[in-house]
Amino acid sequence: MASRAQNLLKGAVLNFSRSPKDIRAAVSNIVGRGKEVQDKVARQTRPTFANAIAPLARFENDNGADSSIVTFLQNVSTDKDVRDASSEAEQQLSSFRIESMMREDVYKSVRAVLDNKVEMDSLEPEDRLLVQKMEEEYRRNGLALSQGQRRELGDIRKRLSELSIKFSRSINEKDGRILFTRQELLGLPEDYFDRRPTEIEDGVEKFVVTTKYPDLVPVMQMAKSEQTRKRLMVVSESRCPENIALLEEAVKLRVQAAQLLGYKTHAEFVLEQNMAKTPQKVLDFEHDLREKLDVLADKEIKEIEALKMADKKAAGEPYAGLFSWDFRYYSNIVKERKHNVSDEEIKQYFPMKQVTRGVLDIYQNMLGLRFNKVDDAPVWHPDVEMYEIWEANDDSKFVGHFYLDLHPRDGKYNHACVNPIRAGFARSDGTREHPVAVMLANFPKPTSSAPALLTHDDALTLLHEFGHVFHHICAETKWSHFQLDSVQMDFIEAPSQMLENWGWEPSVLRQFAAHYKTGEPIPEDLIRRMVAAKNEGAGLFNLRQVFFGLFDMAIHNTADGKVDIRALYKTLREQTTRFSAGDTDTCGAATFGHMMGGYDAGYYGYLWAKVYSSDMYASRFLKDGVDNPRTGMDYRFEILRPGGSRDAAVSLERFLGRGPSSDAFL
Repeated sequence: MASRAQNLLKGAVLNFSRSPKDIRAAVSNIVGRGKEVQDKVARQTRPTFANAIAPLARFENDNGADSSIVTFLQNVSTDKDVRDASSEAEQQLSSFRIESMMREDVYKSVRAVLDNKVEMDSLEPEDRLLVQKMEEEYRRNGLALSQGQRRELGDIRKRLSELSIKFSRSINEKDGRILFTRQELLGLPEDYFDRRPTEIEDGVEKFVVTTKYPDLVPVMQMAKSEQTRKRLMVVSESRCPENIALLEEAVKLRVQAAQLLGYKTHAEFVLEQNMAKTPQKVLDFEHDLREKLDVLADKEIKEIEALKMADKKAAGEPYAGLFSWDFRYYSNIVKERKHNVSDEEIKQYFPMKQVTRGVLDIYQNMLGLRFNKVDDAPVWHPDVEMYEIWEANDDSKFVGHFYLDLHPRDGKYNHACVNPIRAGFARSDGTREHPVAVMLANFPKPTSSAPALLTHDDALTLLHEFGHVFHHICAETKWSHFQLDSVQMDFIEAPSQMLENWGWEPSVLRQFAAHYKTGEPIPEDLIRRMVAAKNEGAGLFNLRQVFFGLFDMAIHNTADGKVDIRALYKTLREQTTRFSAGDTDTCGAATFGHMMGGYDAGYYGYLWAKVYSSDMYASRFLKDGVDNPRTGMDYRFEILRPGGSRDAAVSLERFLGRGPSSDAFL
C-alpha cells in the first residue's frame, strides 16, 4: 500500500516551481494547443458531440491546471519577476479566451450540435448541459452580433481584463504603513508588540503598523486613542488611489458590453444566470433586509453612542458623533461589557495549529474523508503545508490535494480566499483526475512568547474557507467545466457560510479549543459567554454587508455608467452603516477587490446565500446532530458533489427534502 500511495502521490503532485521563462513557455503551449483544437472543431462538416463539443471540453480538462498555476503565482511568489510574469500570463490567457469566445466558425459547430435534436436527446444529462452552456457562453460573448459589434465587444473584454489585473496587483503590492508610539497604541496587548519592527522618527522610537489584517484589525478594535484609529483607517483607505479611475472605467465598459448584448445594465447581464435573476429582485432583497436590520441597529447605535459620549466626557472633550473608525472599537467594548467576552481571553484557547487540526477533523468526519500532511512537500514557500485527501473507508481511493498558505508576507494576496487549481474530471480512460485547491489567508504569525493565536473570527474564517476547499474537492463531474467556478454566484457562499456554525457549537469547540500554555480545555463559562454574544451587533454588522451590496448594484445597475465612485461610496456608506466618514477624504472603493475580482453585480450573494446556509444548518444538521455521519454524507453528495452540473435550487431541494425557506435566516 505504501509504495502504491507514493507512486500515486508522485503522479498527482503539481509543479509550482516556475521561472518567468517557464511561465511564458506554458502560456505559449496552452495558446498553441487551444488554437489547434479550435481549428479542428471549426473544420467539421458534420459537427457532433464527439468531434466538436468533447474536444473543446477535453482541452479545458487537460490544460486547466497549468493555466491556473501560472496565473496563481502572482498571488504568492516571493520573487517579483515571477509575480510579474504570472500577471502577464493572466493577461495573455484572458485575451486568448476572449478571442476564442469570439470565433464564429467554432460557434457554428457548437450551435449545430445544439440544434441537432436527435443527438441532444440521446446525450447523457451532463453532456447535454455542456452543449447548452457552451452555446450560451458563446452567445453571451457576442456571437449573435455583427462582425463589427463582436470586434468592439472583444476590445472591451480585453480592456476589462487589463483593468482587473492592474486593480488586483495594486492592492497586493501596496500595503500602507504608519508609525505609532507605545502611548498611541494604548489598549493593545503585549503580544502585539512582540517582534514588531520599530523606527526612529524625530528622535522618538515608534512601532511600524501596516494595513495587513493582523496589524490593522487589533488596532481598530482595541486602540483607545480615537486619533490612532482614525489615522490608521485613513492610511488603509487611501491606498491605491489610482484604482478609482480603473474601477470607473470598468463600470462604463461593462455597461457598453451589456448594451451591445441587448441588456439595459451590466447587472441585468450578470444576474440572468444567478438564482436572483433580476436587479429588482436583488434590490428588493437588500432594501427589505435593511429595513429589518435598521430596527436592530437603532438599539445598537444608542449603546455605542452612550459609551463614546461617556469617554469624551471623561476626557473633557466635546462629542462630535460616531465615525467609521469607531465601529469596531465600540462594538468590541459593548461585547466585552455586556457579555464579559474579550478577543484577548478567547484567543488563548485558539492556537492556530490546534484549531486547524480541529477544523480538519470536523471536515473528515462530516465528509467521510481522511487527510495526511505531506512532509517535505514541494511548495512555493516554507510556510505552506500540503495535504493528501483519501476516502476514509477505502485506503486505496485517493481523492486529491489541498495546500494551506496562511500567514502574511510581502507581495502576497492580502485577504482570505480559495484558489481551485486543478479540477476533478473523468479522463478518457475511465479514471478520474484528482482535484487540487489552495487556501490563502493572513493569520497572525507566532511570536517569541506564544504560538500563532487566532481570534474566534479567525477560526470562523478558517471554517468558511475550508468550505470552499471541499466544495471544490468533493465535486464529481464528468467535465471540469462544471467544477467550483461554475456554481451559481449567489449560492457559492452558502456551503461555506453554513460551516461557520460549527464554530459556535459547544460540543465542537470542546474538541479542539484548549489553552496554548496549559492544554486546559476552553471553560464552559467562556463558551456560554461567547454564544450569548454571538448576535451582539448583528444589525450594524449586516448593514455593512448591505452597504457593499447596494454600492455594487448602484454602480452596476446604471444605464450610462456615469458614477462618481468616491462620492457614492462615502455617501452610501454613511447612509447605510450609520457611521460618518467625518472630514476624511479617502478612497475605500480602491481596495474593494470584489468589484474587480468576479463579484461585480454579485456581492449581494453573501447575504442571499445566508438564507440557504441558515436553512441547511437548522433543518438538517441542527435537527439531526452536527456530527451525524448520514447528514454529512447527504450534504457531500447532494450539495457538493454536483458542482455546477445542476441548478442550486435542485440540490437544495434534494438535501432539504423540500424547497428552501427563509425562516431560519430571519
